[in-house]
Amino acid sequence: MRIAILGAGSLGTIAGAYIAAGGQDVELIDVYQAHVDALNQTGAQITGTTDFQAKVKAITPDDMSGTYDLVLLLTKQLYNESVLQDLLPFLDDQSVVLSLQNGIPEEKVASIVGRERVIAGSVEFGATFIEPGVSRLTTEFNRFKQYAFQIGELNGETTERIQQIKSILDLVGGTHISDNLVGTKWSKLLINNAFSGLSAALNVEYGVVLDHDISIISAVRIADETIKVGHANGVKFATMGGFDIESLEIQSDKDIPERIKTLRVLMESSRLLKASMLQDLEKQRQTEIDYINGVVPRSASGKQISTPYNDMVVRLVKQAEESQTVPDFETNIKCFEELNNNR
Repeated sequence: MRIAILGAGSLGTIAGAYIAAGGQDVELIDVYQAHVDALNQTGAQITGTTDFQAKVKAITPDDMSGTYDLVLLLTKQLYNESVLQDLLPFLDDQSVVLSLQNGIPEEKVASIVGRERVIAGSVEFGATFIEPGVSRLTTEFNRFKQYAFQIGELNGETTERIQQIKSILDLVGGTHISDNLVGTKWSKLLINNAFSGLSAALNVEYGVVLDHDISIISAVRIADETIKVGHANGVKFATMGGFDIESLEIQSDKDIPERIKTLRVLMESSRLLKASMLQDLEKQRQTEIDYINGVVPRSASGKQISTPYNDMVVRLVKQAEESQTVPDFETNIKCFEELNNNR
């Protein structure tokens, strides 16, 4: 099987390192020339909760050739139109594009490459790009090896090809095949909304979101908004690592202390993670906020559900984009404090 990792940033570098070490024919593809050069010269180096290095082959998109049997799509949704159009010449009828992007991009991906080629998934580990050739794994290593991906056919079937893809991803870490793909993606979206969104809006790692009284309440509210909007759109949230995501819904304010306790336990292993959107803001790049927290207010349209906490995250991140600065924690935490006080 000839494999491409399209968008070999922090996550793709880690996946590529383990897949290559497993003896597979894999190319790490990225537009960052210095990163490509470092990967080819010194290999992919993984630091953080593990210490691992593997020899890999890396190229820029201009050097793509032949046909790929499996493409792990890890580019940002912002660029899907151009990235996927450019990918088409390197696919045949049996090629599979596995979307591992944040949010819920599958319909857009399918509209370009063809629905029959698309399998969707979610990445269940965190990473930070350190420098060319080096990525830091921020999820506890044992959890990473036990639970790294969820994948699923769009129709929920367990097929021969998805079993084959699972065997590839198992070289990286534990891979779960989901028969409720929409629910899987919404469950991952909920975690991204609550923690990636707040990490970017407040300029902090997940651990600060967990520890600060206002931010953890805000995370609980964001999760609740996401569940209510998902339910209004017919979504049944999938369990994640055996955890019932729907149990985070708030029936009354009396539920909030218990929800806080639950989120703190659930996310403890990810406290070192810094959102990729915050990393984008640090580099003065546009973020994927419209494809993460922005999904909730768009999906709430016409449903008579208010989404003030997701709205606030979108507003604050867009402000930082426009000003090309990183958010100020003390200023922005007050915005969420006012939301809490006005409920």
